Amino acid sequence: MKGIRSFLVLLAVLAALTGYLYYDSKREPTDENKNEKVFAGIASDKIERVTVKSASGDQTTVEKQGAEWQMTQPAAVAADGAELSGITSNLASLEVQRVVDEQATDLKQYGLDPARIEVTFKFGGKDQKLLLGQKTPTGSDVYAKVPDKPRVFLVASYLESTFNKSTFDLRDKTILKIDREKVDRVEIETADRTLKIAKQGTDWRLTSPVDARADFGAVEGIVGRLNTTPMKAITAAEATDLKEYGLDKPAATVRVMSGSAQAGLAIGKSAGEGVVYAKDLSRPMVFTVESALFDELKKPTDDFRVKDLFDARSFNTTRVEVARGGQTMVFEKETGKDTWKQVAPSAKAADTAKVEALLKALSSARATSFPDKDQIKGGTGLEAPEVTIGVAFEDGKKHEKVAFARKGTEAYALRDGDAAAAKIDTTALDEIIKAIDALK
Repeated sequence: MKGIRSFLVLLAVLAALTGYLYYDSKREPTDENKNEKVFAGIASDKIERVTVKSASGDQTTVEKQGAEWQMTQPAAVAADGAELSGITSNLASLEVQRVVDEQATDLKQYGLDPARIEVTFKFGGKDQKLLLGQKTPTGSDVYAKVPDKPRVFLVASYLESTFNKSTFDLRDKTILKIDREKVDRVEIETADRTLKIAKQGTDWRLTSPVDARADFGAVEGIVGRLNTTPMKAITAAEATDLKEYGLDKPAATVRVMSGSAQAGLAIGKSAGEGVVYAKDLSRPMVFTVESALFDELKKPTDDFRVKDLFDARSFNTTRVEVARGGQTMVFEKETGKDTWKQVAPSAKAADTAKVEALLKALSSARATSFPDKDQIKGGTGLEAPEVTIGVAFEDGKKHEKVAFARKGTEAYALRDGDAAAAKIDTTALDEIIKAIDALK
């Protein structure tokens, strides 16, 4: 009996303890439980100036000028707004994780005499400073101090990378100043070709070495890379001998234009694994960028061309004309319906599923290459096409027409308005012919 009573007493104690822990976990946190702010009352967007002395010895001063940050020391250049945003927001939210010494007299043991990293900032007309020392033995925190108090405290170790910034880290690293939305022409010159691409409405079109539709994603990808790819390092602030960097005869030169305004970038030789030398054509500075940018610029012309033979898709096509063997079949989508009708050579209902099958075959047809005349020694057969198909789409606002032919074992297609034929898989043409035969 005594054992049973002891067991019941233990159960009662356990139940009471469980209830207390549950109640305690549900309580709202109080101000007493919150970590103390290192700099109370600081608003990150009101910080006016920041000076960083990094662990490497760089000392950099950046000042807010309007809505932008400008480096003032050691050079007057634009600053990296994202880096400054990280610093100012973390200064405003910085918390004391734990106080390790209220009256520290030996700062060397914490890496604070001298401090490894110093961040001075101006807020409300007053300068304040954060000193960072070495990491704790576990590496989870960093010893820190402010000059006007004797105590040493800990801050989270991940903040070291936020505040330990070199002059290069804090400067604007944009390789080319462009307004991406206003770019209307792009020229890319390499050793073997010069591409010229122009905006036509919302689309891009190649104008040299061929006149053809340009792949929107490929062109926008280049413009985007030029807009976002950062410098990896500055090699020479005032380069005098461009030959040293392969920039006297660049491996690639790209120019982007907006009206009469123009910006350009030259790519030189390799600067080591994964990087190449580069230069903004308007500045004397030579810097390095990732070699992937050069790889994009030197892609062959065909990579910048649209491979799809039709822009129209089944959901937005309203009319199809098929000319084959001296006869033309015309199909139209019935207004306000998802059904199709034949209007020529005779008027009758059409098998909607079969029309959709033809449209699917057309939208799947793609160029495999764009051979020039020298590469097509036996011709294309397009002087007498096997079939010519025209479509109207987007409520009849847009029209396309493509002729298809075979020559030997090869198949070719030519869009209206294109100067040269595209090579296609014979299976793609087979699918189109099969779909047409099913409509008869």
